[in-house]
Amino acid sequence: MTIRERTIDVAAGGTAAAGLLTVDERFHGPRPGILVCHTIRGRTDFEDDKARMLAALGYAALAVDLYGSKYRGADIEVLRGRMNALRSDRPALQLRLRHWLDVLKEQPEVNPGSTGAIGFCFGGLCVLDLARSGADIAGVVSFHGILDPPGNTGGNAIVAKVLTLHGWDDPLAPPQAVTALADELTAAGADWQIHAYGNTLHAFTNPGANDSAAGTVYDASADRRSQAAMQDFLTELFGRRPVSL
Repeated sequence: MTIRERTIDVAAGGTAAAGLLTVDERFHGPRPGILVCHTIRGRTDFEDDKARMLAALGYAALAVDLYGSKYRGADIEVLRGRMNALRSDRPALQLRLRHWLDVLKEQPEVNPGSTGAIGFCFGGLCVLDLARSGADIAGVVSFHGILDPPGNTGGNAIVAKVLTLHGWDDPLAPPQAVTALADELTAAGADWQIHAYGNTLHAFTNPGANDSAAGTVYDASADRRSQAAMQDFLTELFGRRPVSL
């Protein structure tokens, strides 16, 4: 096993939280660092596994916890309350995200000048807000993210490259929200891409999603295609790192 992990404890927004940093020991020296931002459910095995996957590709990945350790594994309605509290105060959410980004850059395995972020559902909103807020980050990837603008970043130039991976039939972000995001990113001067997958609902990367009534359904094809698109995007940002065996 070449993946090395360690827990990083922080006080994000005054709340004690723990992230998981993953690196692959086949790679040597500082490497690009990637934040992994979570769904409504907070940091779970889903995000930790994404961090491990990124480590195996040659990145240092940090799965963050935006809610706080005391909420890990809480009831979904409690977690929904935490998410909605952060969504209702986007400037505070952006500060919390920047704190985690600073933590990532401080790690000895990370090249602080080469960082990115990926996020799923609520985490997609989070990484888009990092870009919108002008954070010093090379690029962000939103998977089936919530797309509504924060209301405090109008007029900002977006320097980070943006990749949005979206299910066209996602009830949480209908087509008009997608075109509004495109208009917003264009007005901000961003280098942006939006990949929309037809006949695809919300949470398409989550094998446990199987609630068609709620519009959350796993889609193996969209999952595979979106992972390939992410890897191509990260390669564009940071180049390929050969494995040192």
